[in-house]
Amino acid sequence: MIQQPSAIAKKEKKIRLLIGGYPGIGKSTVALSAPNPLHIDVDRGIDRVPAPFRKPFIQSATYEELKDDLVPETVKDFDTLVFDTGGQLIKLMSGWAIRQNPAHGQKDGSLSLKGYGAVGREFERLMNYCYYELNKHIVVLFHAKEDKDGDNTRLRLLVEGQTKDNVWQPMDLGGFMEMNGNTRTLGLTNCERYYAKGTHGIKGILPIPELNPGVANDFLSRLFTKVNENIAAESVEADAAKDEYDRLMADMHQLISGITTLEEANAVIPEMKKIKHVLTSQKEIRSMFAKRVKELGFIQDKQGVHPCNT
Repeated sequence: MIQQPSAIAKKEKKIRLLIGGYPGIGKSTVALSAPNPLHIDVDRGIDRVPAPFRKPFIQSATYEELKDDLVPETVKDFDTLVFDTGGQLIKLMSGWAIRQNPAHGQKDGSLSLKGYGAVGREFERLMNYCYYELNKHIVVLFHAKEDKDGDNTRLRLLVEGQTKDNVWQPMDLGGFMEMNGNTRTLGLTNCERYYAKGTHGIKGILPIPELNPGVANDFLSRLFTKVNENIAAESVEADAAKDEYDRLMADMHQLISGITTLEEANAVIPEMKKIKHVLTSQKEIRSMFAKRVKELGFIQDKQGVHPCNT
């Protein structure tokens, strides 16, 4: 079914977010601030989340068990799936991949090159399934490590092998939690220190509120709401631009199609230079004018429009 771009603003976009950070910085608590979350505690660390902020959870021992849990009937009452952590999820997937095909593993039990490819594809498949079919927000947590790059220290996700590329691909937003002074922050803009992803006007280093008594744990809920507000604003702006484009093109079509003489053609050129263009109007109006000039048997150069025999 064909839909108009304005329909985007009428739908809530589900957000896929990746958060990296050192152990103990509070990633799980922040992740559980997402809308109505189900905590997929593959790291078995729910006891480290402060009791007031714990949410319903599942703790799957194998990837097969996790797949059995992630079905529409089981998750129907939740809006967000929090994978804590992505690194442990990939370890569960690794065992599953080797059980599926022994060629995915090596003698020491680690993944083969083929196995890394299988796990990477399965990670993307799971994220797409949770997003498109289950229709959920997704938050995936990863532990971070420091890598030395010359004199610079960079933050990287603690992910084995080539799967590090697969974990970023499906995400709308992604970045790292750090301490800046006494404030925890989430950095969502790419920089020399780490790779990050921002979208729909969400970027920069966002302060994470301290969870003092009486303060709601709703940081990601508010962030996701802001994403959807920005999408709606972008849609309104795009609709206004399209309306202006349509009016401009209609006016210019009437003006250019009415040209019949050399003098009229040259009189239109300065008018075209005054136009405040919208979207692709400049290229299209120039093309429209060139076509009309050619139809009349004239030629155009930098000096203007001339008869063909000059």
